[in-house]
Amino acid sequence: MALTAIIEAYGGPEQFKLVERDVGAPAAGEVRIAHKAVGLNFIDVYQRTGLYPLNLPHAMGMEAAGVIDAVGEGVTHLKVGDRAAYASQPPGAYSEARVMPAAQVCPLPDGISFEEGAAMMLKGMTVEYLFHRTTPLKRGDTVLFHAAAGGVGLLACQWARAQGITLIGTAGTDAKCQLALDHGATHCLNYREEDWSAQARDLTGGAGVDAVMDAVGKDTFDGSLNALKPLGMMISFGAASGPVPPIDVGILGKKGSLKLTRPTLFTHIGDHATCQAMARHLGEKVLSGDVKINIGQRFDLRDVAKAHEALEARQTTGSTILEI
Repeated sequence: MALTAIIEAYGGPEQFKLVERDVGAPAAGEVRIAHKAVGLNFIDVYQRTGLYPLNLPHAMGMEAAGVIDAVGEGVTHLKVGDRAAYASQPPGAYSEARVMPAAQVCPLPDGISFEEGAAMMLKGMTVEYLFHRTTPLKRGDTVLFHAAAGGVGLLACQWARAQGITLIGTAGTDAKCQLALDHGATHCLNYREEDWSAQARDLTGGAGVDAVMDAVGKDTFDGSLNALKPLGMMISFGAASGPVPPIDVGILGKKGSLKLTRPTLFTHIGDHATCQAMARHLGEKVLSGDVKINIGQRFDLRDVAKAHEALEARQTTGSTILEI
């Protein structure tokens, strides 16, 4: 039996219910993992509220790290006793243990703690695809990155610095801006006090940025387009402020033949080999010291509702984990 956080209806954090579930044995292509730490991500909020629908009732959580304690037939990249971490469908990470598909569960290097593993997989592989798989970026390019003091943002600041890319961040307070700068952002704009779109363009000498990486959504979309240079790439990969309303694609032409994409991590990691390669690349970045995992908050699994309240209120910095 394993303590597991589920929802039976969409809504606020009060919808979480803690239950004891029989974990069972893995079938072919599956593993059973005993969790040591669990990651918290904004996609969890989208699922809890129904923005990303689930078949209810459903266990929650997309990211965790722990030890493999049973392996189903056909699984060759993991064995019993291996340290492992994942960011993967289906939800169910908010638990002491679970059975799940093995393909997107990845070996966790010995030099990375379980807490770091739980905090880095979804966010870190997101940054990996943003910088290496979404649009060509090279040393000297400039990107505008929203929510630069969040879990994904702080990793992105460090990743950009390691790649020689100028990162202009945005954040909601001067303290968060300083945190982004401390982690490698070249500039950081307080979007509550500045016309960040015009400021970002000014920082490029009026040319505009090569790419925007935006997980905020509705509140930042229009300004992001205005900050891009001609032929620039708008990468909308989240909707923390709400989904982007429908747009007239003609506006992309009027603003300089802009490009627009809406990628997801789960498309990128859907292929087993690609997922494992992305995880290895992320692990190399962490082990080399280019990227350090910032865990800003820790909550007990039983306090998952409080963790969601803090995340939605934008009271968090860096990554948030649930302790088992």
